[in-house]
Amino acid sequence: MSVESTPEPEITELGAKGPRRGAGGRRRRTRSGRRKALLVTAWTAAGVIVLGGTGAGYVYFKLNGNIRSVDINSALGSDRPTKADNGSQNILVLGSDTRSGANRKLGGGTDDGSARSDTAMVVHVYQGHQRASVVSIPRDALIDRPACTDANGTAHPAASGVMFNSAYTTGGAACAVRTVESMSGIRMDHYLEVDFAGFQKLVDDLGGVKVTTTKDIDDPQSHLDLKAGTHDLTGEQALGLVRTRHGVGDGSDLGRIQLQQAFVKALIDQVKHVGVFTSPKKLYDLADTATKAVTTDSDLGSVNSLVDFADGLKGISSAHMHMVTMPVRYDPADPNRVLPEQSKARQVWTALKNDRAIPASATRGTATGEARGVVTP
Repeated sequence: MSVESTPEPEITELGAKGPRRGAGGRRRRTRSGRRKALLVTAWTAAGVIVLGGTGAGYVYFKLNGNIRSVDINSALGSDRPTKADNGSQNILVLGSDTRSGANRKLGGGTDDGSARSDTAMVVHVYQGHQRASVVSIPRDALIDRPACTDANGTAHPAASGVMFNSAYTTGGAACAVRTVESMSGIRMDHYLEVDFAGFQKLVDDLGGVKVTTTKDIDDPQSHLDLKAGTHDLTGEQALGLVRTRHGVGDGSDLGRIQLQQAFVKALIDQVKHVGVFTSPKKLYDLADTATKAVTTDSDLGSVNSLVDFADGLKGISSAHMHMVTMPVRYDPADPNRVLPEQSKARQVWTALKNDRAIPASATRGTATGEARGVVTP
């Protein structure tokens, strides 16, 4: 395939050497499964989302050119936790609350170019890559932010008692990774960031996502009005769901996190059943949207790297994904902030560092936000 001969790409199943077919010209479905081009790991304000596809000519270079990457390894240097050698992986996934461009309308506020990590999840993929644990970090958690250098080489001093999402606002992806590694003692192998506009369009390209709400949700601030029952959410509704904090629970970020976790599972299930491989156009549209929506670390900054990464995670279903929130308690000085429960948080991070399941005792009795079960996949 070349640009001259194929101005509009015709896509079958994309492989490193072109379309793959079995004997008799029939598509080999088992290979198609191995080359899954779509992986949902979590969006943040929604969860984990990566979609890539391999190919040649126009398609490859078009998708490859969509991907933005950050050289986090160079920015952080060698003063980092030791990389695990047991086959497990840790990925920091952020939802970018950028107040500029297409996100201005979705995020509200002014077009000032400012940004926050609206949602943060640490995804731990266990050895064997058949199951994962996801730890959501409340953006309102008050933490000690370490000194860090951003990807542009600008140094930022340490700060105490600041909101977690200030790390991203201060120094972008590199400072966010530095802060998570300082909190957890675990090295982040990869970084993925998804923005508002890309998330909304991806859900629409998928044809919506089905969820069930057990209570009415009405939040004018996130433009969401859902009656109790089953809904096929549009992209706009999905974005409202993963951003609402006033329509459910106690109005805290913790309640929103519970909705996000439920939605991520629904999104994963939707991807498995949407049948994108029966429609070349749908596959291309999804790949185009998702590669425009993500920012990655430089190790994942190409279509081939994303596909290899996704191929290693294809065995993890929503049923094998354990989701928790970093143990916290409400700040007695400010009901809109939370404080890490240090001893319980250490149980979480120690379990992941040793590639073990998170014990139930680590999250028992901690602040929850009171929104559990409001949304089910």
